[in-house]
Amino acid sequence: MTLKEFYKKAIQTGIDNDPRGKKIITEELEDIKKTYNEMKDKEKEYFDLESLENPYPDTAIHYNNTENALKSIMVGIDIEGSELMIAKTLKTNGRLIDAVIGHHPEGIAFAKLHGVIKMQADILALYGVPINIAEGLIEPRIKEVQRRLMPSNHFRTVDAAKLLDIPLMNVHTPADNMVVTYLQSRFNNDKPYKLGDIIELLMELPEYKDGRKNGFGPEIILGSKDRKAGNIFVDMTGGTSGSKDIFQTLAASKINTIVGMHIGDEHRKEAEKYQINYVIAGHISSDNLGMNLLLDNVLVKENIDIIECSGFRRFKR
Repeated sequence: MTLKEFYKKAIQTGIDNDPRGKKIITEELEDIKKTYNEMKDKEKEYFDLESLENPYPDTAIHYNNTENALKSIMVGIDIEGSELMIAKTLKTNGRLIDAVIGHHPEGIAFAKLHGVIKMQADILALYGVPINIAEGLIEPRIKEVQRRLMPSNHFRTVDAAKLLDIPLMNVHTPADNMVVTYLQSRFNNDKPYKLGDIIELLMELPEYKDGRKNGFGPEIILGSKDRKAGNIFVDMTGGTSGSKDIFQTLAASKINTIVGMHIGDEHRKEAEKYQINYVIAGHISSDNLGMNLLLDNVLVKENIDIIECSGFRRFKR
């Protein structure tokens, strides 16, 4: 398996596990192709051709200098210059590393992170939020995140990879889709009765056990362990946190408990206002779960050595 093949399989795995379903993704890709075909040649010069097949702009290959099969990859949650220097040092000392793969986006994937937030509207619609309300609340958030990302030095890490001649890619939303689909299925099947039961279910998984050992295990942020869980919504994909104004609509749609990776104070205050229970599973623990599930699927028939770094812990299922 080459890095390009890894990338394509990661995208397909993300599509197969997208909580929105394949129909919506297919329609979106068709719209993108139509837009591209109607563009003038000058406009096509700046068009990202990968978007014709990749519905997740926060996932990309940033630098690739080989078509050889992967034998060893270094995987981390956040890959920056320091991790690339570690990879270079290990290679210099004889450790085989064919590519470095991160979770959080860098380069063009970071610059376009806001592009995946729109998928949150379709996910909310699955839980009874009218699509016009969901899109109306999400669209301002997309613009807010876009403005916030504009001043960033997006290509700092990508440039380091090129200078060090180390293949680099990241897998963001496809991995987040994995953790959402997996946990939502577990909750739907096991039907935890109380918030404490949610914590117990999470603690059955090695990623959350590891988090607890290292001081960042699952926590109930709003509610208590004896409160009834009711209808549970796993909110862990779509780029970054959505609109803080969505909680009133979620409460009206009979969502009782949200299980997320993290929550800011403004969002927490709004959720509390509408009596929504909130369980923080843990950011890095959940990212680990998503990446592990993705690797299990992508590398199912591959014998590739994985070197852990930057908060990533490999747990096979």
